[in-house]
Amino acid sequence: MANADNHESLTRQNLPVSGGDVTVRDVLDLPSLSGTRVLAGADGLDRIVSRVNVMEVPDILPWVRAQELLITTGYPLQGQQFDLGELVRQFADRQLAGVGVKPGRYLHEIPGEVLTAADSAGLPILLLPHGVGFDEIIHEVLGTVLARREQDLQQAEQILHELVTIVVTGGELDEVCSRIASHVKGTVAVTTMDGRVTAVAGQLPLAELQQLTCFDVAGRFRVEQTRVGEVQKANGICSLAVRIRGGTRDLGRLVLFTDHPMSHSQQHVVDQASAAAALVLTKMHAISAVESKYKADFVHDVLRGRIVAADRILSHATSLGWDLDRELVVVVAEYDDTGEPIETMEKQSLQERFARAWTSAVTQGDAEAVVVGAGDEVTVIAGVTPEESVERTTARVERWVGDVHGVGGGGRLTFSTGIGRTAADLHALPAAYQEARKAVEVGRRLYGEQAISHFDALGVFRLLSLIDDEEEVRAFISDTLGVLADRSASSADLRETLRVLLDKNLNVAETAREMHFHYNSLRYRISKLERILGPFMTDARRRLAIHLALQAMYLTDLTDGKRTHR
Repeated sequence: MANADNHESLTRQNLPVSGGDVTVRDVLDLPSLSGTRVLAGADGLDRIVSRVNVMEVPDILPWVRAQELLITTGYPLQGQQFDLGELVRQFADRQLAGVGVKPGRYLHEIPGEVLTAADSAGLPILLLPHGVGFDEIIHEVLGTVLARREQDLQQAEQILHELVTIVVTGGELDEVCSRIASHVKGTVAVTTMDGRVTAVAGQLPLAELQQLTCFDVAGRFRVEQTRVGEVQKANGICSLAVRIRGGTRDLGRLVLFTDHPMSHSQQHVVDQASAAAALVLTKMHAISAVESKYKADFVHDVLRGRIVAADRILSHATSLGWDLDRELVVVVAEYDDTGEPIETMEKQSLQERFARAWTSAVTQGDAEAVVVGAGDEVTVIAGVTPEESVERTTARVERWVGDVHGVGGGGRLTFSTGIGRTAADLHALPAAYQEARKAVEVGRRLYGEQAISHFDALGVFRLLSLIDDEEEVRAFISDTLGVLADRSASSADLRETLRVLLDKNLNVAETAREMHFHYNSLRYRISKLERILGPFMTDARRRLAIHLALQAMYLTDLTDGKRTHR
C-alpha cells in the first residue's frame, strides 16, 4: 500500500497544490486519471483521499484503511464465490474513499449488484482508463496529497505567526475571529460558557446563524448541548466548536461555521485559534478582575459609609460611567447556600458569570446604573423615578431576575434578591444597602430560595429583623406564649388554631368553618388557649403581643431550619 504518511519524495509537477483535503473529485482531475468514468456512488465524490492501496488478494478487508483509494484489475475476484455487494458495503463502512477498477483482461464488466450497493452507500466506483499504469496513479495521488499537506503546514505556520502577533500586540477577540475567518472562508464566533457571543467575524451574519438549532431563542449558543471537537451539520451549515481553555479552566467556546464541508486543515486552524483566544481571554479576565475589584471596593466603601464626601463620590462615579446624582434604589442578589459542593475554580467562574449576567440585565434599561460583584453577592444601584411605587420597583427587579436566570446565563445556582427603600440622596445609600441585605436575609427565611423581597413589603418582619439579640426575641416568645412555644405536636396544633382565629379577627364561626371544627369544639379550644395565654379575646394589647410572638417564632424557626405555620 502506498501512503502519503511514509512516502519520502515525490515530484509535484503539474499537480494541484491548493491547501485543504484531497477528495475523490480532486483526484479525477489528475493527468493519469483523465478519461475516468464514475460508474456509481457519485454522491461520495467529496470523500477524502489520503492514501492509495492496490487490491491484490480477495480477502482485502483486514488491510484496507479509512480515506483510502483502492485500485484493482479485478484479478483477485476471479473464481471467487462471495457477495460483491456486501463487499462494497464493507468498504463503505470502513470509510474507503473509493474503488478504481481497470477493466479488460480479468474483469469485463462491473456486476450490477456492486453498482447498486455503491450508489446506496455513496462509495464512488471509478472505471479507470485502459492505458494507465497503477504506478502513475499512485505517484500522482500521493504527490497531490503531500503537496496539499505541505501547503497546509505553510498556512498553519503563517496563521500561527499572525495569531501570536495579535496576542503580543494587545489584540482583541474580534481580531482573532477576523483573521481566522479570512483563512477558513467561514464565520468564527467566540462565546462565553453561558453561550453569549462576545466576538464574531466572517461571511455569515450572526442573525442568520442564531436561527440554527445550536442557538436558543435568546440568541445564546447552546454550550451545554454541543459536543466539542465534532462537526455538526444543520440547515446546510457545518459547525465545529472547540474549548477555549485557560489552564484547567473552561473560558468559553470558539465555533467555526461554514456553508461547505469542513476540512481537516480548517479544524486544525480552529484549534490554533482557540489557543490564541485563550491567551486574549486570560488577559481580558485579569484586567477585568482588577477593574471589578477596584469598582466593588469603591462602591462598598460608599455603601458602608467610609466615603461620605458627595463631590468625591459623584466625580468618581461619573468617571466610571455611573450616575448617582438622582433618586436611587439598592438591590442585593446573593447566592443561596444549597450545600452543593463546588470546586474553587468553578465557583469563581460562576460568580463572574453571575455578575456579568446582572450587568447585562440591568444596564439594558439603565446604562448608568452601578452593578458590582463581590463573592456570592451582586450589588445594584439603579435610578428610580420619584413616583415609582414599591410594587413597580419590585416588578422591575423581578424582570432583571428573570433575565439573569434565563438569557443572561447567570442562574445555574439559585439566589435570593433584596430591595432597599428609595434613597433620596447619596447619604441615604448606606441605610438602603443594609435594608436590601436585610430583605435578602428575611425574604429567604420567609419564602425559601429564590425569594425576591422589598424591605417595605416585609411588614412586621421588617421590625423583628432589626432586633439583633436573638436570645431576647426567644425570651419574648417564651414569656408571651408559655407552653405553646415548645416543639410538641399538641402545642403546634393549638398554635395553628390560634393563628387562624387571629387571622379571622376572632370570628369564631368563620374559624370553625376554616378548620372544619364544630362550633362548640372550637369554643372549648379557645377556653384552653385563654387559660394558657390570658384573656386575649377581650384584651387588644395582649392579643397584639401574642400575634407578634407568633410571627417572631415563625422567623426564628426559619433561622433554625424549621418551618411552622404563621
